[in-house]
Amino acid sequence: MLLPSDPGNRSDAPTDGLPWQIDLLPEGGSRVFGLTLGRSTLAEARQRLGSDVQVALIVAAGESGSLEAYYESIHTGAVKGKMILTLATTLEQREQMLARARKVEYMPSAARRVELGADDLRQADLAPILAIAFIPAANLDEQVVLQRFGTPGERLRSSQHKEHFLYPDKGLDLQLDAKGKEVLQYVAPRDFSRLRAPLPISTTTDRERVSVSD
Repeated sequence: MLLPSDPGNRSDAPTDGLPWQIDLLPEGGSRVFGLTLGRSTLAEARQRLGSDVQVALIVAAGESGSLEAYYESIHTGAVKGKMILTLATTLEQREQMLARARKVEYMPSAARRVELGADDLRQADLAPILAIAFIPAANLDEQVVLQRFGTPGERLRSSQHKEHFLYPDKGLDLQLDAKGKEVLQYVAPRDFSRLRAPLPISTTTDRERVSVSD
């Protein structure tokens, strides 16, 4: 499904919930994978995507953490991959979740993974989804990206092997990684600065892009 379409290929017929099917909504909103960013809750995601999801508070060093729901394996339409939903919480809520945690363990990145108590898990189901990260099982390349997602508003490199295809009007940052897996990050278009701000400032054109070391 991610490969460029063949006009005579019937398998290319429209399918609901594909990664490039982004519905733009009024006031800078969007819907992707059947979920409205900033409005749909984790409970709605469970109904649409399945209940086999891991919910935890992820706290990196020096940060206040984020509440995330992780799907190890999921099919969006005919495309398989992993998915992470970032849920809306306040700093006070996260601090209380940490205080009531059932278990805290360190991840390879040195971030802490906090397992929530039963009451906090029930509350997490009511939290709206702020952002979605999708890691497709299939490897992507420039041709596939341009074919399926169109011309980006901006392209830039964050390292020698990572290039970002930025779509502000869609609320999408699609990262191609020559040495790893691709990552598609979605937010409502009105919140696109959350994706763009951490990236380096681009001073090059599509014809002349300079790699930036890690």
